[in-house]
Amino acid sequence: MKNDLTTGNPMKLIIGFTIPILIGNIVQQLYYVIDSIIVGNLLGVNALAAVGSTGSLTFLVIGWIMGMTGGFAIIVAQRFGAEDIKGVKHYVAMSFYLCIIMAFLMTIGLLLANRWILTIMNTPKEIFQDTYHFIRIIYIGITATIAYNILASVLRALGDSKTPLYFLLLSSVLNVALDYLFIAGLSMGVEGAGIATVISQAFASILCLIYMLKKHPILRLKRQDAHFSGKSAFKLTGMGLPMGLQFSITAIGTMMVQVALNHLGTVYIAAFTAASRIQNIITQPLPSFGASLATYVGQNTGARKMDRVRAGVRATFIISIVCSVLSMAAVLIFGDILVKLFVNGDSAEVVEKAKIYFYAVAGFYIPLGLIFVYRNSLQGLGDGMLPMLGGIFELFARGLVVILLAKPLGYFGICLANPVAWVSALIPIIPAYYYRVRKLSSNMP
Repeated sequence: MKNDLTTGNPMKLIIGFTIPILIGNIVQQLYYVIDSIIVGNLLGVNALAAVGSTGSLTFLVIGWIMGMTGGFAIIVAQRFGAEDIKGVKHYVAMSFYLCIIMAFLMTIGLLLANRWILTIMNTPKEIFQDTYHFIRIIYIGITATIAYNILASVLRALGDSKTPLYFLLLSSVLNVALDYLFIAGLSMGVEGAGIATVISQAFASILCLIYMLKKHPILRLKRQDAHFSGKSAFKLTGMGLPMGLQFSITAIGTMMVQVALNHLGTVYIAAFTAASRIQNIITQPLPSFGASLATYVGQNTGARKMDRVRAGVRATFIISIVCSVLSMAAVLIFGDILVKLFVNGDSAEVVEKAKIYFYAVAGFYIPLGLIFVYRNSLQGLGDGMLPMLGGIFELFARGLVVILLAKPLGYFGICLANPVAWVSALIPIIPAYYYRVRKLSSNMP
């Protein structure tokens, strides 16, 4: 069976499967990094702060979408690992139905609540309108974001991690060109950056769909595959909803951090934005290996090969430690240099505040990496609820840090919210993984 992850050396398979995902994730992050760099240099620090202040909201939206579509894909991966072709087709069709419903509800709901959300987040007056207009464009384009994520997730569930990368690379080139066209050429301001991102994601989605229909016979659905089943919808939702909530809970925690930042002013918001964007790029190997591990575990669980599940998790654990150390070194050595890409030469204060963030968080990239190892392993095993506990622990940890440390320690106290949250998330998910593996192993021959 093509793209089968149930045979062969686990570490070699996971690394090979991850490389395209890693490049694709970096490219997807570059959407927002390029927006921020162009906005910061062409429109100034206030505009950068406006785009950056939407980071937690963007994470809330995209995280929910990634969680839901990723959960749907776990079911598809399990059916694929069990060589149940009929089941694969059925669950892909059902995933599409649920995504259409999700796109409609999210678009309408977020557009109606946009101004209210920004108000309760204490968005500074000087950047409120730019923030409002930028995030509105992102909300309007939610359908494109959902389309790409479900199509890419289905392809990865079948072991094809390269194709989504190719199309994302093409769309990233389009994104850069449109950024300059809309911002520098047509003077559309921050709205231009949002429109460029949405158009680029829609482009990647269309290419992905055309490829699926032409190159993957297993995904050419017929009428009998597309019948709606309430039972199947419930099963997919049962996996996707906890994963979506897990991201959303984490996003709510980052929104708490954003509210605290908004009280400090645009310089702090801009610095935190630039530092976070750089961190997201440098640490991308961690979630990328986690995404690969979820597919690997899903296929091998479906194939009832628990020994291979454990071997794959051990291999990814080692890889994650190495990548975490390298990420820490990179951000401490090159972080301040990279921040200068986001701002004009006279914004030294932004660079200094960004360096404070790096010093606060870099030493905690190992627990960050382990979150993806154990959380994604649980998801691959078919458990949607237990990983959500990690998100709940993160939420409470971030909230406590903001409440207890933001006032006495100021900006540095706010920066500590992430590392404390990462460590806290591991408390429930590590024992949960070993419990689930033992339980499943005892129930399989």
